[in-house]
Amino acid sequence: MKLTAVELRRVAMPLVAPFRTSFGTQTVRELLLVRVTTPESQGWGECAALADPLYSAEYVDGAADVMRRFLVPALAAVPDLDAHAVGRVLGRFKGHWMAKAALETAVLDAELRAAGQSFGRFLGAARDRVPCGVSVGIMDSIPQLLDAVGGYLDAGYVRIKLKIEPGWDVEPVRAVRERFGDAIALQVDANCAYEVADARHLARLDPFDLLLIEQPLDEDDVLGHAELARHLRTPICLDESITSARTAAAAIRLGACAVVNVKPARVGGYLEARRIHDVCVANGVPVWCGGMLETGLGRAANVALAALPGFTLPGDTSASDRYYATDVTVPFTLQEGHLPVPTGPGLGVEPLPEILDAVTTARESVPLR
Repeated sequence: MKLTAVELRRVAMPLVAPFRTSFGTQTVRELLLVRVTTPESQGWGECAALADPLYSAEYVDGAADVMRRFLVPALAAVPDLDAHAVGRVLGRFKGHWMAKAALETAVLDAELRAAGQSFGRFLGAARDRVPCGVSVGIMDSIPQLLDAVGGYLDAGYVRIKLKIEPGWDVEPVRAVRERFGDAIALQVDANCAYEVADARHLARLDPFDLLLIEQPLDEDDVLGHAELARHLRTPICLDESITSARTAAAAIRLGACAVVNVKPARVGGYLEARRIHDVCVANGVPVWCGGMLETGLGRAANVALAALPGFTLPGDTSASDRYYATDVTVPFTLQEGHLPVPTGPGLGVEPLPEILDAVTTARESVPLR
């Protein structure tokens, strides 16, 4: 393929409720969508960077700038482009994984649409639907948390993940277990909020039979996670620390994690995400698919990835209405705790023009030079 046009589109998606984590609170999800055009087809990608560099070093304005100035011109210079070439071409530019992932996804979507092949089939999906968990943000009170969890369980979600931070950890977990029992699949996510010195405190979570504790320490503290794992019975899952198949293999070898959360946006795209899956399967380590409050475009690709055989734990592949009153695509709807894997060409979904225009705050055509 040859790129003939690239469009960047900024959108602002109001959340149905504030989403609070240890690094901040979101009420509106600002996103950058990418549309590439080739002589054969078009493709869409979604950049998951936040408005501010809080979850990671990337942020929306920076992603748009690096695409505009470096990444898109480099891809446009390739006469015979496919998704596998994107990583090689962009490899000389350091970092900017979410920007690279958005472009790789858009190129792959265009490639698969032209070939009449779905994301799921291309990636190696082994199921036609995936079980869905839900991520529950930090609340103002325990009663508010219990009401939220109860609502998600009533909706059919098969796994609950609680965001935690110092001062909001043991008591919320205890309250959820006491109200809903030991049968529900429950895990927690710290988003780097703790230190190794907190090991004794975090061990107080062990009696609650959690599936895992996700990313308790800083993303670069892999050895600290290995040390912490020696003090906890609860399995440690790494998220922000896993940036490639190589870092996944190293973390597993060091004993820093017993579970891996794969976020395609964080690792540069779905091809690297599949490699991480393969490394984990080879080492007998369960994987699951994380989420970044994606629109239906990113959600479609995540659901396809989560259908690979090594994804043995429910992911954060929630239904559209978990976050948005109106999605930019036909909404993903929970069906008995599962979401169907799209079967149409490429992502299997497309933006609804009127809805997309309503949430668009800016758009630009990137010069291909």
